[in-house]
Formats: sequence, C-alpha cells, structure tokens
Amino acid sequence: MPPETISLLDACGVDAGYGTMQVLWGVDLDVRAGETVLLLGANGAGKTTFLKSLVGLIEARHGSIKLGGEDVTRTRSSDRMKRGMTYMSELAVFPDLSIEENIRVGAQALGHADPGARVEELYGLFPVLRDKRRAAASSLSGGQRKMLGIAKALAAEPKLLVMDEPSAGLSPLFVKEVIRILSELRGRGLALLIAEQNIGFLEVATRVFVLEGGRIKFSGTVAEMTDNEALRRAYFGLK
Repeated sequence: MPPETISLLDACGVDAGYGTMQVLWGVDLDVRAGETVLLLGANGAGKTTFLKSLVGLIEARHGSIKLGGEDVTRTRSSDRMKRGMTYMSELAVFPDLSIEENIRVGAQALGHADPGARVEELYGLFPVLRDKRRAAASSLSGGQRKMLGIAKALAAEPKLLVMDEPSAGLSPLFVKEVIRILSELRGRGLALLIAEQNIGFLEVATRVFVLEGGRIKFSGTVAEMTDNEALRRAYFGLK
C-alpha cells in the first residue's frame, strides 16, 4: 500500500470544550502518512481546541482519536508524542531558554542521552539558528522564533507535526518563508496538520477541512475547495 494511503491520524466524532462551554461538535478529520492537511477557519472557529484535543492537552468529551491505528483518546500527551505526533503551538518556543536549549527540550522524546547529532541536523535545515545558538529565544525576530518553533517540534523526529497558526504575527515575507520550509518538509515524507486562517497555506496542502462554529463544514482536496464558488466567497473571499 502506498504510504500516502495509510491512515496516520483518525479523529472521529470529537466533542470538546472547557468547563460548561462546548466548542467542538462531532469533528471528523484524518491525516494520511506523508500528506499535508490544512484545517482552515476564522478566529474562534475551534481550531486550537481541536488541536489540543488531538495532542492530549485537553480531553475529548466524546469520540475517538487514533494514531497509527491505535486508540490514544485517553492517553497522556507525552505518550502521543512518543508515538510520533508533536505539537507546535502559536507561541512555539520557550522565550527564556536559548535556541539550543529549546531544540534539546524538543528532542527529549527521543530518549537519547545526547541528541547532539539531531541538533546539528536541524541547524543544517535552519542555518540562521546555528549562528545564534547561545542567544535567548526572546532575542529573535518573530519569523526566527517561528523557525525555532519548527526546529523544536522536529527535534523529536515526528511522523506527524501538528501546527497551530504558523503564520501568526508574521510579515507576508516570513509567511512565504514558512511555506517554503513546510514544502521542503513535505518532500521529506513528514505528515503535517496545519490549523490556519491564511489561505496562502493552500499551496502546501493536499486536502482541506473547513471548521466553522466547532463543526466541519467542508472536507476535500484543494482543487475541490477552490472550485467551489460559494465556499470561496462565504469563508475566504477568494476570487
């Protein structure tokens, strides 16, 4: 079976929320090995809540989450990471730690006594970080922090990288740079699930899910989405 047809992540009927407030209703989403899935939605649509339920930062009230065919709905976040799923939040880094300390924190799931080889490999992918490896993450520009966040998430050698709003706070120039890096990662066989409201990320996606009001309103290929005139106008104002 080709890798892209193998289901890596399956979320079925996920309900989630905070206290008495329900945010998600019956969300279904899947990611196949090696593909890039874009979860599009406006602020407040429930994207971050859904990602947090996937990685175990909040508990799904109903439904199931499977990773590599195994049910992880009730497992700890650290166990999901060990199974190959890492999470890059919108904040992305620990600002008070150095660049290298951030990457080494991300590599802890590898279980290596010294992840030095992995750190050097990531410096090869992000050379600007090597030059500033001893500097605090707080000293970086917004775009450089995002690069560090990606490097930190990749340090654990995940099969699936889950990203929350990688374009947040970035200039259009840096957004293009993030998209370029994600295109390169996709070429290396890494599966990506990207929650965004920036439609520029359609460039790297193979499939799209549209989340509105805590419910999936559309799922399909990028071509199917961009061919849907009502969807373009209703959600994203695409021409």
